[in-house]
Amino acid sequence: MVSNKLSESDLSRELESFKEIYPKLSQDELFVLSFLRAFVTDDEKAAVDSLTGVSGDKGADAILIDDKTKDVFIVQGKFRERIGGKNEKRSDITSFADIAVRLSGKKDEFDSLVENSESRVRERLREARERIVKRNYRLQLYYATLGKCSEGLEKEAISIVRTAECQAGIEICSDKKIMHLLADYIEGVAPPVPGLDLEMESGHGVSVNGTLQRYDSKTDIESWVFSMSGRAVADIFERSGPRVFARNVRGFLENTEVNRSMQETLKHQPEYFWYYNNGITMICDAAEKRSSKGKDILHVDNPQIINGQQTTRTLHKMIERAPEASVPVRVIRIPREVEEDHQHFENLVSSIVRATNWQNAIRASDLMSNDRRQIEIERAFRKLRYLYIRKRQSKSEVRSIAGANRFFTVTKEEIAQAVAACDLDPATLRLGKERLFEEDYYQFVFPNADPNYYLKRYWLMKCVGKAAKGYPERAYAKWLVLHFMWKQIKGLLKTKSISNTFRELHENNDDILKTLRRAINAVFNASLAFYRKKRGKGATAIDVSSFFRRRGLPTEFETFWSGSSNRYRGSFKKSWARFEKLLYEAQE
Repeated sequence: MVSNKLSESDLSRELESFKEIYPKLSQDELFVLSFLRAFVTDDEKAAVDSLTGVSGDKGADAILIDDKTKDVFIVQGKFRERIGGKNEKRSDITSFADIAVRLSGKKDEFDSLVENSESRVRERLREARERIVKRNYRLQLYYATLGKCSEGLEKEAISIVRTAECQAGIEICSDKKIMHLLADYIEGVAPPVPGLDLEMESGHGVSVNGTLQRYDSKTDIESWVFSMSGRAVADIFERSGPRVFARNVRGFLENTEVNRSMQETLKHQPEYFWYYNNGITMICDAAEKRSSKGKDILHVDNPQIINGQQTTRTLHKMIERAPEASVPVRVIRIPREVEEDHQHFENLVSSIVRATNWQNAIRASDLMSNDRRQIEIERAFRKLRYLYIRKRQSKSEVRSIAGANRFFTVTKEEIAQAVAACDLDPATLRLGKERLFEEDYYQFVFPNADPNYYLKRYWLMKCVGKAAKGYPERAYAKWLVLHFMWKQIKGLLKTKSISNTFRELHENNDDILKTLRRAINAVFNASLAFYRKKRGKGATAIDVSSFFRRRGLPTEFETFWSGSSNRYRGSFKKSWARFEKLLYEAQE
């Protein structure tokens, strides 16, 4: 796996990735944009549009209005050259906190806020005020800095915001907090679920005698075990959506035997759901037991359900029966010290995931789904409008992720097969695709996050697969043919420009590909002629399936290809020369 130890270079690399897409943004704006994506919204366009473009103008570097959640977010960003190298000024933080007071206060207070401000900022602040004052939107201020902020100054800012005439809050995200956010963003947990109130079950004929709470002073890990109603569990998904499962190794599997069994229990025996179900395991950064309206609540910050997604989603799917069911819940608060070494936290979470997820069997590919390299590939693919599916999930779940966007959908298993077939002995593929995610092969199959590295191999695999469709014997020879074809074409695809042209031909299903398929057909015909010559005779003859499982076939096949027995070499050369010419012409 890719190392999970964080450094300032990780932040620089993330800012550079945004710079490639938005070259006109300043370093300060890129920092604010990265904060918005890591902590506020997963809609990158909305995050970019929220930037005011005037750093420091009234303290509002970004103003984002979310009409769906009825929130107004205002961000001030302070990019520093060194993390934790400078203390923030009291005047900067208190004047930023005062925005809440003047934005929601009397007209003259608001007018003094927008006086002399740039026109675009003034208009956005007016829109924000209209939402807050007339529509009762909540205001959330974020002061994001790579510098330090004292606890006393943060408390002072909170006190100022509490005097605002609206629902308002402020959070100072300084050096350590920014590194937490960076860690979560790199690991695909972005934006996080800020907080949830978990209502402990009581009443309705159910008697609960306290909550099990455990604290380990050696590890500083604290845990709670209690019961929740099925409706309260369903509400977790209702409020947070799929983000609460970001650290889970799978998506929603939907139509599995375990999920069907849960649905049957909810239909016919919901009162027994608590006894049949393994429950939910949730990790969080902080947890506090509270009382609200006579009910016991466990408030959790940055929660993630790492086991129990199928349970939560099934209860939400059958929400009309959920109130009749109960679910055992375990919450684990795990300390995080990302500035020292984030690896320990990730290893512990991975171990808990592996130990608790056993009803739906975990595969090797599942365990790698949250590897940092997989997340880097997913983000790189998205820039090219490819939806990279790194988690096992139902087709309907994939469609919901894609939405109305026109994405090419690619799974990590397909990418692994394409790379392995091109660069390893083709016999490796006959051992099963899960082997490619085991330690012996994983680093070789996923050496980088460059989409071009993977997509040229992927599209060649798709082209070879198309030529094999409808021919049973070709299906067995497919990986050998792909391996051979890759050796022929990789020299042509050395530059990024020609690789992009090759990818775009496939994306547009260009007629030029017909010449490539004719060349591939010639190789398939030769591979089966090779098989018939080498399989043996009579009772000792090797069947086609066993033959193409043998190691070392690429070398043997190349010898056959160059020999006098191969009558398909001429037609291949003719088609290949035509394809090569058309490929270069398409690039021009």
